[in-house]
Amino acid sequence: MSLMMNEILEQPQALQRTLKAERDHARDFSAFAQKRRFRLIVLVARGTSDNAALFGRYLLELTTGIPVSLCAPSIHTIYHARLDLRETLVVGISQSGEGTDINLVLESARRQGAYTVGITNESRSAMARVVHEAFLARAGRQRSVAATKTYTTQLLLLYMLASALGHEITLADISELPGRAREALKLAPAIRELVERYRYMRQCVVVARGLNYANAFELSLKLMETCYVVAERFSSADFLHGPIALIERDFPVLIFMPPGKTFSGIRKLVQRLKGLHAETLVITSARSQLPGMTRAVRLPGEIPEIYTPIPYIIPGQIFAAMLAEVKGLDPDKPRSLQIVTQTR
Repeated sequence: MSLMMNEILEQPQALQRTLKAERDHARDFSAFAQKRRFRLIVLVARGTSDNAALFGRYLLELTTGIPVSLCAPSIHTIYHARLDLRETLVVGISQSGEGTDINLVLESARRQGAYTVGITNESRSAMARVVHEAFLARAGRQRSVAATKTYTTQLLLLYMLASALGHEITLADISELPGRAREALKLAPAIRELVERYRYMRQCVVVARGLNYANAFELSLKLMETCYVVAERFSSADFLHGPIALIERDFPVLIFMPPGKTFSGIRKLVQRLKGLHAETLVITSARSQLPGMTRAVRLPGEIPEIYTPIPYIIPGQIFAAMLAEVKGLDPDKPRSLQIVTQTR
């Protein structure tokens, strides 16, 4: 079994450890944040962590009412812009905590009046030293080049941050996520049966909207780095503004389709894709019939849309790991990549 697959299987335990270790920290930060009254949140990350940040933007704006911006690191590291970051919370996200540009942004933001928080898997990292305080993922050492357990623990910590800054996310609801991840892992045998069909896939599109939009980026990244599939990712709304012209008979489209606010619009897209004879693979926990889809991976249980991103990405991770295997590739040795990537 690959290191990547091993780490996918470790996620329920990693999530549970992180939740247990950081629960009191989230409560303390809530009391602190009520006094500071942040008016803006800025998230800064790269790679898989940047996909987590994209999720964080949706989650934090939706549940706290505070505007959220995704930082362009070059504004700080190349152009050296001077920003007024008073009353701003700047959150850096990094598995290793050693990304040079991310830490330079945090240092710059701190000088410019921001309160800085790090989300990292490494307590002794440069990031943990740079920020005012760090929320630590307890994912254990990442040995696989393709991040899986560190992505979902980052999402968990963003839920905990949302619970500290607002009132719509509760620690009680967050505590159900490790169990939901465990249930998602039970889909592995079903995914193994269908993945052979995609052995010769060289290109595809991954589509989602809203809270799962970040998962479209994350799944496409996993397909690119472990399977060498050219995987474009789109919002289901943006997809209709031009990229749908890509679709021809049997073109593969992977779709995240949770029940909730985005369901109706994505269902209409699936029906349109049927008319174009696309090959659609839907990841969903909806119990209703989904006319037009080619096949589905169905998660068990009723999952509120706001809590779907962690359990929904797990079937995608499994799909990528198993697809690499059937393609005869080693997902632990993607060409030209290593775990820590230094940019500036």
